[in-house]
Amino acid sequence: MGSLAALSHKLELSEVMYRATQGLAVLKLKLSGVSAVSRTDGGWKVVVELVERVAVPDSMDLLGVYEVHLDETGELVGYERIRIRRRCDLEEIPV
Repeated sequence: MGSLAALSHKLELSEVMYRATQGLAVLKLKLSGVSAVSRTDGGWKVVVELVERVAVPDSMDLLGVYEVHLDETGELVGYERIRIRRRCDLEEIPV
C-alpha cells in the first residue's frame, strides 16, 4: 500500500483497530479487546489486550496489554507488551 492513493486515504477508526489486531495475529493469542486508539504525529497508537493464559474461572485469565504503532497508512511499525494483568484486576501484576 505504498502508493500515493494509499497515502491520501483517510483511515476509519474501525480499520485502524482491525489493522492493529491483525498485526498482532503473529503472536497466536486470542483477542480480548481494544481499549484505546489515538492519533500520533506519525500515525496511530492502539492499545490491545490479548489473552496470555486461560484460567478457570475466566476472571483469572492473564491479559497482556500491548501498545501497537501504525503509520499513517495503517501499516504496523511496532508493538510492545506494556503490562500484564488478570482479567478481574484493575491493577497490573509483576511480569
